[in-house]
Amino acid sequence: MAVLKLDRWNIAIGDGQPLVVLAGLNVLEDEGLALETARHLKDVCADLSLPYVFKASFDKANRSSIHSYRGPGLEAGLKVLAKVKGEFDVPIVTDLHEIDQAEAVAAVADIVQIPAFLCRQTDLVIAAARATLAAGGLLHVKKGQFLAPWDCKNILDKIREATGRDFTILCERGVSFGYNNLVVDMLGIQEMKELGAPVTIDATHAVQLPGADPRSNSASTGGRRFGVPLLAKSAVAAGADGVFLEFHPEPDKALCDGPSCLPLDSARGLLATLKAVHAAVQPA
Repeated sequence: MAVLKLDRWNIAIGDGQPLVVLAGLNVLEDEGLALETARHLKDVCADLSLPYVFKASFDKANRSSIHSYRGPGLEAGLKVLAKVKGEFDVPIVTDLHEIDQAEAVAAVADIVQIPAFLCRQTDLVIAAARATLAAGGLLHVKKGQFLAPWDCKNILDKIREATGRDFTILCERGVSFGYNNLVVDMLGIQEMKELGAPVTIDATHAVQLPGADPRSNSASTGGRRFGVPLLAKSAVAAGADGVFLEFHPEPDKALCDGPSCLPLDSARGLLATLKAVHAAVQPA
């Protein structure tokens, strides 16, 4: 199995490495909230000796409704992410949606993320991969809700053929069968790892109920917050190398995907448990 490294940050992900935590906000709301969240999560991960990467989106382009909050946009969002990175000395992971965003995002983000819906958009994947490689980062590709785990081989092959390198982390985030639901197959974690890439679990988005938020009369995505810890623990027990989690000081007031994110003050307990699960399933 592959082990990938962010040398600048002394972080490695893959077999035999510590559980990597990619955690933060779903979407940037304001600078103060980003700084508060990063400070809290960095402190928790430092206390637990877990590698930490701050995550937040500058634009949520795949909203259910045109009226849904999307974020501050590329320029303003990258400024906030750069401030978080500089003030707390933490690496950044964020996603992009358009080819011409690749170089700007890779200049700030140490891990550049391809959203699940866009994981088969060849031009976008290649542009992101080339920009990320040039900047010395890693690529984090979310498996599409429409793909089987083994279909990710085509994604990895595409990136390898375009760049000549292996620097991709795959992310499980559930499979959609329609009817406002997602299902996570824990056997898929090992299927994806067998392709030679480290694997993370996006336990936050895996509990989404797409287009089923009663608060907006189905104009936004609902969620089952109670399921986030269940899926995270299950995936780590199944061999996941990292966890992708979203928190908010007041989840019910979050401007995007509130029903799926966890209270910020729950991070310490959950991450301590995940660290213990990860240790328990490591080879002797």
